[in-house]
Amino acid sequence: MPNRVPGLLAAVIVLTAALAWSVLPAFAQVDRVRDPNWTTPRTPDGHPDLQGIWGNKTITPIERRDGEARGYLTDEEMATLNQQRAQNEAARDAAPAQRYESGGNVGGYGSYWLDSGDTVLSTGQTSFVVDPPTGRAPVQQWALDAKAWRRANEGDHYENMSVWDRCISRGVPGSMLPAGYNNAYRILQTADHIAIFHEMIHDARIIPLTTGPFMDERIDQWMGNARAHWEGDVLIVETKGFHNRGWIASSMAGGRLKGIPTSTALHVVEKYERVSAQTIMWTVTVEDPNVYTAPWTIQMPLTAEPEYQIFEYACHEGNYAVPNALSGERFLEKEVTEGQ
Repeated sequence: MPNRVPGLLAAVIVLTAALAWSVLPAFAQVDRVRDPNWTTPRTPDGHPDLQGIWGNKTITPIERRDGEARGYLTDEEMATLNQQRAQNEAARDAAPAQRYESGGNVGGYGSYWLDSGDTVLSTGQTSFVVDPPTGRAPVQQWALDAKAWRRANEGDHYENMSVWDRCISRGVPGSMLPAGYNNAYRILQTADHIAIFHEMIHDARIIPLTTGPFMDERIDQWMGNARAHWEGDVLIVETKGFHNRGWIASSMAGGRLKGIPTSTALHVVEKYERVSAQTIMWTVTVEDPNVYTAPWTIQMPLTAEPEYQIFEYACHEGNYAVPNALSGERFLEKEVTEGQ
C-alpha cells in the first residue's frame, strides 16, 4: 500500500494539471512569443517603450469555429494552415476575374485588393476570445435578435447600417480588431498621455495617464472615456462612458459579433504588455451586463511593422456605399410598387 500512494499521487497531479490546462484561457501561450533574453526599452520616465507602428492582420477568427474544441494549435498545425492560406490566395490571384452575374466579386477578387493577413496568430490561438474557454462571447439572445433585425432592415434607413459603413467609428474595443485591410496602429507616448492612432477610419485615442476621475457620467461618447495607468511594466487602459449607438464589432472579420450593440453599461479594460522586440500582447476584458451574460476576454499579439506606411483614410470623401445602397433599395421598392 505505501508504494502505491506516490504513484497514485503522481497520477492525481498529472490529471489535475491536464484539467487545469484544458480550462485555462490562452494567456499561457504568451510564452510562444515572449523573448526571455530581450531587454525592454524604456522611455525617459522609466516605463516600457510601446511606441511605433504595430499590426494585427491574421486569419485567426475572433470566435472559435464550430467543432473546434481546443484553445491552441500545435506548431505543425500552424504551419499547415499558413501554407494552405498561401496556396488558396495564389490560386485566387491566378484565376480569371468573373463578372458579377456569374458569381464574381467586383471588389476583392484578388488578394492584392485586401490586406487581411496570411497567417494564424503567432500564439497559436484558435480564436481571439480566450475566456470563456469555449472561445465564444456570452451574448444575450436579445442582442443577437437586434443584430438580425438591423441586418434584415438595413436598406430602410441609414441608422440600421454599420457604423463603419457610415464612417463614424469602430468604437472600443472594435477599433483594435482586425479587418480586411488598414490593420495598422501607431502608438505614441509622453509622460502624461498615450496616443493610439488607428489607420482604419482614422480614429485617434488620446488617453491621459492619470488616476484622476473620469468625465461626468452623463457625457457618453462613441469611443468612451479612457484613463490609463501603469501596473509594473503593463499599461492598463480603462474605458467607460459609452452611449448605446455603437457596435462591439463592425467588420466581417468579427463574425457573429458584427452588429452586436453596445450599451451605456459597457466597461472595457485593456492591457498592453511588450514581451519582445516584435510583439505587444494586447488583452481586453469586455463587461456589459445589458448585452452579455458574463464578462469575456480577447487576447492577441500586436506585431511590429516599422516599414509600414500609413496613408490617409478618407472615409467620408469616398463613401458612396451608403447613398448607393439606400437609393438601390428605393429603386427596388419602386419596382415592386409599379408591378402591383
